Amino acid sequence: MSSTRGLFITIEGGEGVGKSTNIDFIAQRLQRQGIPFILTREPGGTPLAEDIRQLLLTPRDEAVAENTELLLMFAARAQHIAEVIEPALAKGQWVVCDRFTDATFAYQGGGRGIPMAKIADLEQWVQGDLRPDFTLLLDAAIEVGMSRASKRGALDRFEQEQQNFFENVRAAYLNLAKQHSHRYRVIDASQSLAQVQQSLLTVIDEMMTAGGA
Repeated sequence: MSSTRGLFITIEGGEGVGKSTNIDFIAQRLQRQGIPFILTREPGGTPLAEDIRQLLLTPRDEAVAENTELLLMFAARAQHIAEVIEPALAKGQWVVCDRFTDATFAYQGGGRGIPMAKIADLEQWVQGDLRPDFTLLLDAAIEVGMSRASKRGALDRFEQEQQNFFENVRAAYLNLAKQHSHRYRVIDASQSLAQVQQSLLTVIDEMMTAGGA
């Protein structure tokens, strides 16, 4: 087992900002550098947490209560941390996670209007001291992101929300970036893919320095 704890890196952003494409780019870069890492996502990352993901994302006739949504998010997260994230970090692997608790602050806090203090209480209870070392926020105007998302096919339960919801999500993300500027790196996702990935290379180099790579 490595004596050095791995870096915990989260990738955040609204709909259609290119998270999947750019996570693949980050993974290829880390692989070329010989850095041991895992890719994972939220909600999800374990069989049980993936089942909860399906409950959360599948459109349904029954209205999902805001507190139900919030608690399901943290139920999946608790399992994910215990089974995947903490064991990988302890072995010295980097964990690259497609969304984490900042998404809950943005979507359930900003989007749904759940008090941030309530989310922070659950964050502390479920995570203890665990926080990302770096958070990469891919940011783009809502019109840009939703135009891209609509080309992917059927929309999930969140993607079916109104524009005002996504405006509030984006505002919450940008506010989080200001509050946690020590770990946040905001990348303009409305740029060309080449420009976005050039920005990512700069951040990856910074992370490798921080991680002792």
